[in-house]
Amino acid sequence: MWEQLNRIMQERNLNGNQLSKMAGVNRSFFSDLKTGKVKYLSWPNICKIADALKISIDELR
Repeated sequence: MWEQLNRIMQERNLNGNQLSKMAGVNRSFFSDLKTGKVKYLSWPNICKIADALKISIDELR
């Protein structure tokens, strides 16, 4: 999951802090996802991130 999200963030020149503000997701969530502490996104977080990035949820798979 991190690989897809990281690729999209790089394409848009965004970092985890910027995306966390845009999506309303806790900033530490992205570092936990990157390090493997969090393996999967919860449905509410998937929706928030996809909405913030203006992408379909399928693009995060």
